[in-house]
Amino acid sequence: MIDHLVSIIMPSYNSSRFISQSIESVVSQTYTDWELLITDDCSTDDTCDIVRKYAETDNRIKLFKLSQNSGAGVARNNSIQQAKGRYIAFLDSDDLWQPTKLEKQINFLKTNGYQFCHSYTLVVDDNNKAVGLNKKPYRVSFNSTKLINYIGTSSVLYDTKDIGKFYMRPIRRRQDFALWLNILQKTKYAYCIPEPLFIYRYTPNSLSSKKFKLLKYHIEVYQQALGYSKIHASLLFYCLSLPCFVFKKTAEKLREFFYKQDNRELQKFLK
Repeated sequence: MIDHLVSIIMPSYNSSRFISQSIESVVSQTYTDWELLITDDCSTDDTCDIVRKYAETDNRIKLFKLSQNSGAGVARNNSIQQAKGRYIAFLDSDDLWQPTKLEKQINFLKTNGYQFCHSYTLVVDDNNKAVGLNKKPYRVSFNSTKLINYIGTSSVLYDTKDIGKFYMRPIRRRQDFALWLNILQKTKYAYCIPEPLFIYRYTPNSLSSKKFKLLKYHIEVYQQALGYSKIHASLLFYCLSLPCFVFKKTAEKLREFFYKQDNRELQKFLK
């Protein structure tokens, strides 16, 4: 483990449209002690060629390729296994970071003695126009996150020094949700920086845009990550988690509606 190094975990699959922007947002970080570990999940477009060009000019960027298509969780695990840094961060290949993202998060952890943090999320469309701002509670726990997940994957940074590395569960969907629950079992809390350090690109066909379709996988997460019985997992999901999710999404949509009426608050974060 290298003490000041941040290992950035990025899976890729047919990501050629946006991956250059994602990589550029890492290269532009004010905190420069990082490695970007990209594991490609058998892309059929020119994603790997794009990544290789960056890796040829910056030795902090490394490309790995899976031998068969296995999903984002397996791709992330491969990068986590290769990671040498004390800190682990995640960035999906169509998302972006603000330039001060790593610097502010590391200072936040060190100043407060925290181990696990994330941030607000700025939502943009295909043309990088801001369309929403997702605010999060300052502190979430294991029990609260079981019911509703406020932690955006590309906003996460955690310190492995005392708690070690964590790997994604071998499930096809919602591995990130399972990972946060497992980390929270050790850290108790995740803390949120009240700034949109992470920029999430909403595209109609993206996996993470189809939130309702992914909900059914929560039951599998409760069973595999937490060891709950199917009955326990189903009751938790239908009676508590699902109503909380509907409330959260309704609140987000209302905020997006009002932001669209006056987009100035959002656009300032893209300057």
